[in-house]
Amino acid sequence: MSNPLQQASRIFQAFKKGGPTFGAWQMLPGTNHSRAIARSGVDWICVDCEHGNIDDGQMHEAINAIASSKVSPLVRIPANEPHYVKRALDAGAHGIVVPLIYTVYDAQELVSSAKFPPQGTRGFGSPFSTQTFNNEDLPTYLQNANGALITIVQIETKEALKQVSEIAAVDGVDCLLIGPFDLGNNIGRPILGEMHQELKDAIENIKEAAHTAGKKVGIYCTSPEDAKDCAQRGFDFISIANDRGAITEYFSQTLKVASS
Repeated sequence: MSNPLQQASRIFQAFKKGGPTFGAWQMLPGTNHSRAIARSGVDWICVDCEHGNIDDGQMHEAINAIASSKVSPLVRIPANEPHYVKRALDAGAHGIVVPLIYTVYDAQELVSSAKFPPQGTRGFGSPFSTQTFNNEDLPTYLQNANGALITIVQIETKEALKQVSEIAAVDGVDCLLIGPFDLGNNIGRPILGEMHQELKDAIENIKEAAHTAGKKVGIYCTSPEDAKDCAQRGFDFISIANDRGAITEYFSQTLKVASS
């Protein structure tokens, strides 16, 4: 039987198709802002509730604005806590990005909070979760959500790096996301210019662990050149820019040309 939520999820379809999927990071609030980013052609937008200037109500609004543009809304929750998972998924997110995973147990608990019984412990009842899936009815959402929502765990701690193969093997984890800056800081190799070889090796080890387990691997990029290089190196889930940085960079470049 086909899963209608999978059909309505652009990121799910991109993962199914294979090859890299490109997306953007939204750190600033506003539905017009969400729609402007969505018009760029990306497959997904991650609404950043960890480091971004976005509260719970703004997250709800951004998710619907993104989905109305036929782009998949993802949410980076502030921490690996069940109530954050519930709020994001109940708002209609097509998936969650979860920071600061340390252990296999952390990943297992995350999956449990993201899945309805019997696979997990997620509570049911949100009237908003169906709005981003072509307004499917609530019973259809309940029956199909476990197989359609994407769970992405960030590998950015030295503890998670040591257990990366075991974390990748956790059933219900769909993608490992590398945050190079935090990972570098946590293994004592901060990015202060040229990336240290130890950090480069760690990134490759994470990629290999994900693919060995049959999972996707993503990475946060800060330039188009970096994103292109990562796509050519076999990364599956690639952020091309965050909105705050992109706005400043564009105006800076424009001003430079105009005033030269």
